[in-house]
Amino acid sequence: MGKSTHDNAIDSLLTYISGNATQIHVCSAEPTTRAEAVTTYNLASGTVTSGDFTLANGDVSGRKHTVAAQAGLSISATGSGNHVAITSGTELLDVTTCTAIALTSGGTVDIGAFDHEVTDPS
Repeated sequence: MGKSTHDNAIDSLLTYISGNATQIHVCSAEPTTRAEAVTTYNLASGTVTSGDFTLANGDVSGRKHTVAAQAGLSISATGSGNHVAITSGTELLDVTTCTAIALTSGGTVDIGAFDHEVTDPS
């Protein structure tokens, strides 16, 4: 028996993230809560809006949203950034890894565009 999920169902997940996102953070470890993303592991942060996300077909299958590149995020703490987190005012919405980068408090950092892809069930 085959498995399937309608694109609209996957889009609902992705648009929940993009529709509620307010901040993006470079973190020193993988956050599992909003508090960890915003405070505990936060090295740099900036503002995002729904306009920073583009919904499209997935590269493999399913659907994806691409988060636009973010320039000039303020670095608030010195450390090695290795995760990027997206938060709302109350939730940790999305976390991904990134190439580790040394950050120095008082500077700025750029984040390249990245995807969050939800593949079709298999």
